[in-house]
Amino acid sequence: MEDLFQTNLLHEVAQLDALPVGAYNIRANGESAARNTTEHIDIVSKTDKTGIDIIIKPGTKNESIHIPVIISQTGLKECVYNDFFVGEDCDVTIVAGCGIHNCGGQDSQHDGIHTFFVGENSKVRYIEKHYGEGNGSGKRLMNPTTVVHLEKGAHMEMETTQISGINDTLRKTSADLKENSSLVVHEKIMTTGDQHAQTDFTADLDGTGCSCNIISRSVAKDHSHQNFISRLNGNAACAGHTECDAIIMDHASVLASPQLTANNVDASLIHEAAIGKIAGEQLIKLMSLGLTEKEAEEQIVNGFLK
Repeated sequence: MEDLFQTNLLHEVAQLDALPVGAYNIRANGESAARNTTEHIDIVSKTDKTGIDIIIKPGTKNESIHIPVIISQTGLKECVYNDFFVGEDCDVTIVAGCGIHNCGGQDSQHDGIHTFFVGENSKVRYIEKHYGEGNGSGKRLMNPTTVVHLEKGAHMEMETTQISGINDTLRKTSADLKENSSLVVHEKIMTTGDQHAQTDFTADLDGTGCSCNIISRSVAKDHSHQNFISRLNGNAACAGHTECDAIIMDHASVLASPQLTANNVDASLIHEAAIGKIAGEQLIKLMSLGLTEKEAEEQIVNGFLK
């Protein structure tokens, strides 16, 4: 039965139904379950703490790295440090994420600290999904931390998703950008029940011509609470944009706190924040097509979080 739970978790967080092609490291219940390296990508276990170093050689193109984590053991708590060293002129996709199945009475928790060193003119697409399930009284807790260092001309795109089953989470991201580098972040979150989710994002735009674009979309249902904090520090002639759009339902609450600091006369920074309920005319239109109110709400939420 545990193998079935782990198979389902791998599918949910990394869309894996079999071992992937390319480099990968699969972590299950606190241990490395499978690993593969390639000619251009090496994965090495850390010797001073729990975690791995992912070393991507300069010039590596069109390769992927999968590093999912799954927990199906109640009461397991771990903190893992993963460092990514991306050489110059690379173009790679990294698929991470964590899934927790907890049917027991103890809390299960995964804290992952991912640090990226992205070389000059390299491109990285980073996909991270968090997922929880199980009917036990123990909580499913995740606290991801992402640190991004972008060298001259580097580009990184992050897609982070947390749609189901995580009781409490603190999602921290910090970044520093050098000349002509760029960072794009797309975040999707949904909370239900009494869940709590906090996003804390800070970017230092240090290089001339660098840019950062943060887009967060979230839905808060039932009695859940969300807190979105973003800080853009324009320290050079740069462009920065942060946007938080949230749908609030039932008795939930959402706090959005976008902050901008311009330390250079040529820093161009913009923030947008919008929180509101589902528009009544949207519900009426869908219900006129034969959907129930609940089905109409689900359609609108799914479309909003696409």
